[in-house]
Amino acid sequence: MATIAPTNSTYSSNGDSTRFLISNLCDLLESYLQPKEIQDVYQAYLFGAEVHEGQTRVSGEPYIYHPLSVAKSMAEMHMDAPSIIAAILHDVIEDTPTAKEHLVERFGEEVAQLVDGVSKLTHLNFESKAEAQAENFRKMMLAMVKDIRVILIKLADRLHNMRTLSVMPLDKQRRIARETLDIYAPIAQRLGLNTIRTELETLGFQTLYPARNRVLEKEIKKVRGNRKELLQKIETSICERLEGARIESRIYGREKNIYSIYKKMRTKRLSFSDVYDVFAFRLIVDNADTCYRTLGVVHNLYIPVPGKFKDYIAIPKLNGYQSLHTVLLGPHGIPIEVQIRSQEMEDVAQSGIAAHWAYKSTDQQHTTRAHARAREWLKDILELQRSAGDSREFLESIKVDLFPDEVYVFTPSGEIMKLPRGATAVDFAYAVHSDIGNTCVAVKIDRRLAPLSTPLDNGSTIEVITAASGKPNPLWLNFVVTAKARTNIRHYLKNLREGEAIKLGRRLLDKALAIHDKTLDEISNRDINALLKELNLDSLDALMVDIGLGNRMSQLVARRLHEPEKLNFFRKKFMRREGSAPLAIRGTEGMVVSFGKCCHPIPGDPVAGVMSTGRGLVIHRENCRNVASYRDKPDKWVEVQWSDDVTGSYPVTIRLQSANERGMLATVASAISEQGSNIDNVAFDQRDGKTTIITFILDVDSRDHLAQIMRTVRKIPQVYKVVRIRG
Repeated sequence: MATIAPTNSTYSSNGDSTRFLISNLCDLLESYLQPKEIQDVYQAYLFGAEVHEGQTRVSGEPYIYHPLSVAKSMAEMHMDAPSIIAAILHDVIEDTPTAKEHLVERFGEEVAQLVDGVSKLTHLNFESKAEAQAENFRKMMLAMVKDIRVILIKLADRLHNMRTLSVMPLDKQRRIARETLDIYAPIAQRLGLNTIRTELETLGFQTLYPARNRVLEKEIKKVRGNRKELLQKIETSICERLEGARIESRIYGREKNIYSIYKKMRTKRLSFSDVYDVFAFRLIVDNADTCYRTLGVVHNLYIPVPGKFKDYIAIPKLNGYQSLHTVLLGPHGIPIEVQIRSQEMEDVAQSGIAAHWAYKSTDQQHTTRAHARAREWLKDILELQRSAGDSREFLESIKVDLFPDEVYVFTPSGEIMKLPRGATAVDFAYAVHSDIGNTCVAVKIDRRLAPLSTPLDNGSTIEVITAASGKPNPLWLNFVVTAKARTNIRHYLKNLREGEAIKLGRRLLDKALAIHDKTLDEISNRDINALLKELNLDSLDALMVDIGLGNRMSQLVARRLHEPEKLNFFRKKFMRREGSAPLAIRGTEGMVVSFGKCCHPIPGDPVAGVMSTGRGLVIHRENCRNVASYRDKPDKWVEVQWSDDVTGSYPVTIRLQSANERGMLATVASAISEQGSNIDNVAFDQRDGKTTIITFILDVDSRDHLAQIMRTVRKIPQVYKVVRIRG
């Protein structure tokens, strides 16, 4: 028999104004923990109260009430005793003189590891607050990889901080609320902790956007009042139909939280009236088979909206969430969302990995889908941290990975792959395997060749074509959306850049040593090792990278290696000697040799090189005004020339004045194309009734190639003048 359950009650943002006492916590724990475990929790409370003695929160209340409230949230999720103890003690390492070793002695290694995982890094110095926050986040996430309970304690800690945020200064309120919406609420969603996620989003939105929150609250209240009787009628009709079909169920009225409505309106550019699922009904039945029978009943009662049915039972979400979703056209054309799920699915939907807690369970049959999904995500996090360059890059990668609006595609063998909405073929390749992504050269979508940047659609079959010679392209970073793809591409390019920097650094050092009639091979290992020790470098390759990227002067390194006993490396200034052979530029040096966009040098131009810190060697035309000031700076200036076997194409800018006639641009573009040049950009600088001035950026092979193009364009009768733009 179907029964009507009351609509979910809303919570108050000041719900923690009544102090939660240790006696209340023990009463809560009696429902599922053993007496000995509850006694251990009480001992942890006594220890926490002692070490926090004299400490107060900004509100003025004793500090111990905060960890007690965190422990309460953990107890409501029916977490184990070590989790509750760690929640009570989660700030003792960070905020008191208590050492981790003391916790190991009193409460065991397991509790101490949990507390340490939640604690911030307070003993290190960081260059900026952003770096400190990113490194603390990285530490917490890596601790979570080892033990998922770390993030559960941190989420409970953040939840209580958000509930009591109003006592903080306004700027701090906004910063914490932004961090909550950007990081902690998405983590809660990814782990299936829907109850915590909803409250974090609601409190964060109230703090960050109070005016928008008030407007939406007013609109929801207005709609609720207008539709109250209608919704009651729909609820009753559904119950009667289910009773007639002999389906036992419970029906809940659900109101979508304000932040979810706001996000949907922003991302899909909808007005409030176009959001279908402001009000919804959740039907709880006994098993998955009954879910599909119930779906048939409600579809016979009201007309389903085409394209709005989602089967998350057959294909669960990334966090293990399972349910059937459908949108129906109710009386008077009112759209209503209906969610159908079993009680087990409901438990997972509300509590995620905390549902039926199975930590360290050896029985895999009792491990929930949410646990399995969480473990898969943790493996991905570990891979991201190994590939990320620094803590801030790791944090950005995690942020990208926390918004998984999914798209479902198939491998050629029929396996389902889940990717974020907007994912491309390259994202798919990296999701299959890092090596597949690194060597992919083409892709077939539904058996047809398609660009690698093509966004994937639900139901498509993707086949990746690889080649042993394939390698990641820096341009892929412009369109990939998954953290795994982005991190792998960056990791490859970083290693590639270092390899190129080593080669360039060796060439620059050999050129500098040639002044002293030496080569690097002639320098003894003793002198090289002494220099590396003096510079605090681990290897000769590290020194070559520094030189290649312009972070260290090749001339000074050469003088130090040539006269180790005579030169104070850091104080004597080395002046450039005449007569040394210029460095030959081939155009194949890669990312550590770049060409100035101010003057666009091309093969055949007299050129000069300038060492730029972090970028390597930048090639300019010799008469470029941006290099004039470097001629008297031997630490920056590098004599270069074009190699005889230079390859590649190079951008160059030309400007022409022509008659303002229809089809003029097409005529000039055709003439340029006939000479084997590609047009990168076109701009009209000036136009009147008779003449027009057009600027082209072209790709050319050499100075001779450019001259040939300009001669061809000059032969067009309507072209009055053609010039190359100089730096």
